[in-house]
Amino acid sequence: MVDQPRRNRRAGVEDRWTKTVRLPGGTTETAPSAAHGRGSRWRARYVDEHGGEHAKGFARKADAQAWLDSQTAAIVGGTHVAPRHAQLTVKQWCDTWIAGYANRKSTVDQARVHINQIVAEFGDQQLTAIRPSQVKAWVKKLQDRKHAESYVYALHSRLSQICADAINDGLLGRNPCSRRTAPPMGKPRPYVLTTEQVWALNDAMPEALRPTILLGAFAGLRVSETAALLVSDIDFLRGELHVRRQWGSEDVKTDASEAMIPIPSELTLLLSASIKQFPSTTGHLVTRADGKGCPPWAIEEVLRKVRPTVEGLPAKFRYHDLRHFYASLLISEGADIKTVQARLRHKSAMTTLNTYGHLWPDKDETTRTMVGKVIAARAERSA
Repeated sequence: MVDQPRRNRRAGVEDRWTKTVRLPGGTTETAPSAAHGRGSRWRARYVDEHGGEHAKGFARKADAQAWLDSQTAAIVGGTHVAPRHAQLTVKQWCDTWIAGYANRKSTVDQARVHINQIVAEFGDQQLTAIRPSQVKAWVKKLQDRKHAESYVYALHSRLSQICADAINDGLLGRNPCSRRTAPPMGKPRPYVLTTEQVWALNDAMPEALRPTILLGAFAGLRVSETAALLVSDIDFLRGELHVRRQWGSEDVKTDASEAMIPIPSELTLLLSASIKQFPSTTGHLVTRADGKGCPPWAIEEVLRKVRPTVEGLPAKFRYHDLRHFYASLLISEGADIKTVQARLRHKSAMTTLNTYGHLWPDKDETTRTMVGKVIAARAERSA
């Protein structure tokens, strides 16, 4: 009598408690297997789209078949997640996800703030169990807490990014975040200093740190770029400033951020005078009293201290607002959208337009004159 397995396929539902035995004469019959009475009777097995085999035990055959059908449908629909990954919690995936950005400190610092909010809401929940309705409820909760629209939008975008990366890793079938769950983007207009406020702020700063105001207001540098700028990054004869890195030797924000910025001789003279007065021991253009580079947080801290001495500056004023002044200066002097995009080193003109579109002068009178000239010319010919 020879034992014969009841199923010889890698996918399907099999009865663990029985086996098929072959009798003399070629007939077969069912007999108890060695596993009879132990563990789950029914085992469902299937092979995923990557060739991996998965199995799960059930007490009832109907349950085993239902599970197998659901997994097969997920493979066909492109939403399959391996059962061993289905137990992964949101917090566990966030810990793995953030580790992938360990070499980009500024990105990690900002992401951790967002992740703290995400984990507080979904941390212990299985990643695959998050539903769009839960995301919408979370967004509503954040809005009820009177968070800024832009902040709520950023949190939703971060969760969407984290889920999208989970999909790429085969850990999630569908992204629970979408346009239907997204809050309004929120587009607060940037605060633009007056020229008088810029110079007042410059005069209020310690002398060694005055170049920070000049670089933000007249070259549009971000605070981390200003802190990282080396004397060798400026060609004083040609009037060229090269942005090559952020503080901590980090890469610039985007590929477009690494660019040359033309600066006038008036600015190079001011920067050159500061370099002579406050020589650096580390090669940085902006230095502290000890001659070493000045980190971004130290620049922001000094700004917070001197801000109240400048009339009209809002309580939430920050270094980045100097960049807004630079943009407004270029626009007021007639620079077009592509020029402003290039100087601010935005990745796309849409970013520039969304942020500063309201600063371009009103063209109503210009277009009115254009149309009027055509009509007037017609009237003259008729006469």
